[in-house]
Amino acid sequence: MEALICVWDFLQKEILGMGWLNRLISAVLNACGLDTSGKLGGSVLFFIYDTIKIMVLLGVLIFIISYIQSFFPPERTKKILGRFHGIGANILAALLGTVTPFCSCSSIPLFMGFTSAGLPLGVTFSFLISSPMVDLGSLVLLMSIFGWKVAVIYVILGLVIAVLGGTLIEKLHLENQVEEFIRNGHSIDVPQEELHFKDRIKYAWGQVTSTAKKVAPYVLIGVGIGAVIHNWIPEDLVVKVLGNSNPFGVILATVAGVPMYADIFGTIPIAEALLAKGALLGVVLSFMMGVTTLSLPSMIMLRKAVKPKLLGIFIAISTLGIIIVGYFFNAIQYLIL
Repeated sequence: MEALICVWDFLQKEILGMGWLNRLISAVLNACGLDTSGKLGGSVLFFIYDTIKIMVLLGVLIFIISYIQSFFPPERTKKILGRFHGIGANILAALLGTVTPFCSCSSIPLFMGFTSAGLPLGVTFSFLISSPMVDLGSLVLLMSIFGWKVAVIYVILGLVIAVLGGTLIEKLHLENQVEEFIRNGHSIDVPQEELHFKDRIKYAWGQVTSTAKKVAPYVLIGVGIGAVIHNWIPEDLVVKVLGNSNPFGVILATVAGVPMYADIFGTIPIAEALLAKGALLGVVLSFMMGVTTLSLPSMIMLRKAVKPKLLGIFIAISTLGIIIVGYFFNAIQYLIL
């Protein structure tokens, strides 16, 4: 058992967490005369290390997930979902959301296509909630920062929010709250060409390059903010605003994420820095969920497809779910970290 624990620790700290990279960059910076224990040197170390780590993980994860995704083009996904009914369809839609695009703005066009194709509204909303909030990439990235317990619980609770949210929307019978051009849309069954191994590899690599170009600015911004928080923001201030002393920290963090637009890759360094400064785990995860699920640009795009009433219900369900998850993690933080 001890040997297994040692292997797991090595995997988490040295492979996923790239601890060796942190030590290497620190040694190089110190050799160049920059003290990495100081504020400036620590900020430079944080920025270089987190940028490289996230972009490397980003590339590997997108390649693997895109290869898997090549087996589930929209038409095939629609056919799979169409075979299921009731809560089983919501569960499947939430699970399929884990192998789709990394941000909500990319998920919304798929949601519109599924809705136009005649899939139940609740099923498509389970997909819409799950896709940006929970994916295989988030599982691995969270493991690299917070450990496997946090990552697994985060993913499970995210899927629960997606399933319950979609089920509730289905029970409310809000089909008339979808814009007419979506409801009257038609999906054309286009025969899916079977891809060969080389085609899938080519597709996956293309997704890596296009996604990396799209998210790189947000990663740099996120790492930059994280570096400032990690080395320049007083720990007492973070603890006061986002620690035990503020019972509204989860709500504040959820709302603070709304004006931002980023995927989980851009929020990870900010979350890492906040946690290191004393912010509660639930507060940090609520911020991440708020950014990835409720960002203002995404809501503006979604408004083009649904009417204000349905948009408001979606925001209310997602917000309530995120806040509950945040307080849950706050309550169990000392048991899982």
